[in-house]
Amino acid sequence: MAAVNPRTWKQPMKQKLTISIQDYMKTIYELTENGESASTNALAQKLKVSAPSVTGMIKKLASSKPALVEYQKHQGVTLTKEGRKAALEVIRHHRLLEAWLVQTLGYSWDEVHEEAERLEHVISEDFERRIATAMGHPLRDPHGELIPTEDLKMPVDESTPLSSLRPGQNGIVTCVKAADMELLRHLESLGLVPSAEIEVKEYSPFDHNLTVKVEKKTSVLGFNITTKIFVEITK
Repeated sequence: MAAVNPRTWKQPMKQKLTISIQDYMKTIYELTENGESASTNALAQKLKVSAPSVTGMIKKLASSKPALVEYQKHQGVTLTKEGRKAALEVIRHHRLLEAWLVQTLGYSWDEVHEEAERLEHVISEDFERRIATAMGHPLRDPHGELIPTEDLKMPVDESTPLSSLRPGQNGIVTCVKAADMELLRHLESLGLVPSAEIEVKEYSPFDHNLTVKVEKKTSVLGFNITTKIFVEITK
């Protein structure tokens, strides 16, 4: 008997998800993954559109069948169960594509984001399954971000922001949550990439800077950077 596709439920809805809607789903997920709601202003800033345009789209998504978001004026927006699955599908496409581009086509970790942004909307479920199988079903993308499972569930992330570590603590980098090419190149030059071992040497309580050692290189990192690096604490 042929295996059942765990995502056959999505086919009728998928036809209605334009690139714009998919981008909204993914952005709302990113803004709300810590349990908070996303404001229209935050969405407008991330998506580079006007606040009135965001409000119009959110109302459309809230009234769709099935509803993809829950929205109350002045209280922000959150994803429904259907909206979350739609978001996780796009995120799975994006992160699998990043892994594939690095592993197969030789892209560097700072190059893949924009390429994956373009391709994530157009690949088929068959293509997705084939690249996942070809790569041995990777758990993380080149930046260390977790890849949603085939049945669209996000694995539990037990890593800790580097910003929370203090002198005497060590950790292994699991994830860098950044897409900026220059920042990724800078972090790579410092050795701050997934699997790197970090030793925290100093902490400044006035500006929250951390002095860290990676192999033989010591660097001072600002709070804006240490909140983007996630580690598994080893000591």
